Amino acid sequence: MEEYFNVRVYGLLINENNEILISDEQEYGHRFIKFPGGGLEIGEGLIDGLKREFVEECEAEVEIISHFYTTDFFVRSAFNNSQIISVYYKVKNTTPLNFPIKTIAFDFDGEGDVLQAFRWVKITDLTTDDVTFPTDKRVVELLRAEL
Repeated sequence: MEEYFNVRVYGLLINENNEILISDEQEYGHRFIKFPGGGLEIGEGLIDGLKREFVEECEAEVEIISHFYTTDFFVRSAFNNSQIISVYYKVKNTTPLNFPIKTIAFDFDGEGDVLQAFRWVKITDLTTDDVTFPTDKRVVELLRAEL
């Protein structure tokens, strides 16, 4: 079984109400909650990758405000034999957000093998139980520590 590094990049989009955007996703029967973003493509820088992910997932352009966190502990992928390295940036949208905002987890529109929906969650209410993956849980702890 081949082992490799899987570099991922995520955006922490916080609105004027101190709410953060989270993504409910379902892929081939697996459900998870994470921050918007995803895998870096070969030949792509972190910033370009994050901007591409926001256009693909949110149909919105973002500006990077600052680096927030990079994985500093070992994480094996939940989906394959790779080691995950995730980089998180605080971002702000430079184009309007034109997608439905949900209030209930996994409230998907339509059907299919790959589904996604977005919710705003107040950072003061956000807990590690609100996200699925270990690195996102660490980011939630760090966000809460800033309060």
